[in-house]
Amino acid sequence: MQMDYTFGPHKIDHKDVFYTTHLTYAFVNLRPVLPGHVLVCPKREVKRFADLTAEETCEMWVSAKRIGHLLEKYHKASSLTFTIQDGPHSGQSVPHVHIHIIPRKVGDFEENDEIYDAINEAEKELKKRLDLDKERKDRSSEERAQEAEEYRKLFS
Repeated sequence: MQMDYTFGPHKIDHKDVFYTTHLTYAFVNLRPVLPGHVLVCPKREVKRFADLTAEETCEMWVSAKRIGHLLEKYHKASSLTFTIQDGPHSGQSVPHVHIHIIPRKVGDFEENDEIYDAINEAEKELKKRLDLDKERKDRSSEERAQEAEEYRKLFS
């Protein structure tokens, strides 16, 4: 039986999910800022970071650590950006806590902190596009499924 995944009010295709634990799951990004940009979130819909249980908090960060380590190697990156936008005024467009994991390389942004502007812009565009689940047009479901399949191999 395949698990149904939700990201706030949106359904996530199980083919986009590449990593799961008891309390968390990770999926490929519809609009990645850089190659390897993925999201980790709790299976339970939780709007704000402070509302996570201690176990969910730990499992999310342990998952992010493991995923980041493997994706950094996979993408031949030299660093990682981990970020959470907590609440609507921080740029969070989907009301479901999630950690962005982004493999980084020298010169991927002219100024290092420009990545946060790119994440904010991607979140705004994502919110517009996800008003109806069928409007996901940025990366095809085939592209996302193929990427998720590649990442699943890293954990087997």
